[in-house]
Amino acid sequence: MSQCIFCAIAAGDLPAEVVHRSERFVAFRDIAPKAPVHLLVIPVQHVASIAGADGLDAADRAEMPVFIAETARRAGLEDAGYRVATNHGEHARQAVFHLHWHVMGGALLSETM
Repeated sequence: MSQCIFCAIAAGDLPAEVVHRSERFVAFRDIAPKAPVHLLVIPVQHVASIAGADGLDAADRAEMPVFIAETARRAGLEDAGYRVATNHGEHARQAVFHLHWHVMGGALLSETM
């Protein structure tokens, strides 16, 4: 996926403030945060959205929630709580078509999404 910005970040070809990395996932700070702490978690392997998660192998699918929770813990969000969300498609306002999870916290978040 040479045109995918998140693939380029995962490969180290574009700069990002990486906060956690494994062989399968990368977490980095969102450049337009919607909360005091707003991280993005992506699989290294390109899949366009949650609808393509079956394209990830079983090990990736199993590790994904564990990696997300560890990312939140490392960011100091575990005690007060945090929100995890992903978008699928244009109507959900998905802007980058590479599966990514928003991990947001650091303050009382809005009741609306």
